[in-house]
Formats: sequence, C-alpha cells, structure tokens
Amino acid sequence: MSDFVVVPRPDSRLGIRRRLLALAAVGYARRLARKKPDALERRLRRISRAARPARVEEAIAAHRAVVSVSTRCSGRWCLDRSIAIALLLRMSGAWPEWHTGVCLLPFRAHAWITVDGEPIGEPEGLRDNFKPLMTVVAGGKNRGR
Repeated sequence: MSDFVVVPRPDSRLGIRRRLLALAAVGYARRLARKKPDALERRLRRISRAARPARVEEAIAAHRAVVSVSTRCSGRWCLDRSIAIALLLRMSGAWPEWHTGVCLLPFRAHAWITVDGEPIGEPEGLRDNFKPLMTVVAGGKNRGR
C-alpha cells in the first residue's frame, strides 16, 4: 500500500441512486481486491470488455463518489479504491485505464486509475515515481508486465 491518503471533498453530496451504486462498487471491489493478481487482472479484463474509454469528468465524479461513501477507500486502501472507481464507471458503460505499480526507492506499491494518461485523484509526481506493472484498459485489453 502507498502512503497516499485521499480526503473527500465537503461538496461531495450524492443522490440516493449514485450513493447506492457507489456502495455496491465498493463492496464488490473489496471482494475483488482479495484475489490473486492474475485472477484479479482476468476478472477486470472481462468486466471492461465492452466498455468505452472513460472521460475525465466521469472519472473525477466516480472518484468523489467512492471516497465519499467509504472511509476505507478514502484512506490507504488504494487497491480497493481504484477497483471501486473502475467498477462505478463500468456501471455507466465506461472504463478508465486501471493500473497497479511500484516505486522502488523506497519500495511502495500503489493502484490508481488514469484517463488519457492523466492520474485521477492522485498527488503530483505519481507518473514520475511509480512504474505500472499491470494495466487494464477499456475493451478488456491489458498492458504492462
């Protein structure tokens, strides 16, 4: 896990439908996060198979929704958070670029999403510090390794 902590914005009010969808995404993400890496990658590729690439504003809204309904996802649990955001986007037909990667000095692992190569809801310097090891993009493709 990384040392990144995401703080929900105070203006993140959700309607009941969006709140329920975000909670469902968080619950399923927690189950998926327990899988072995290969099984997780296969499942995410299958889920993303018929999706279109997400747009930045959709990804930002999904990020805000997930961190506003889950203290776990707004904290250090980046794998749960990134999966939940991707799942919430998938419920609307979209998929981000989902990544897991590492920073070697000091060693840290992290999971995040990007849209058009830009990290969503992550601190500056993420791209400079972390090397992606696993990536799942819209259409069920994978990159990395």
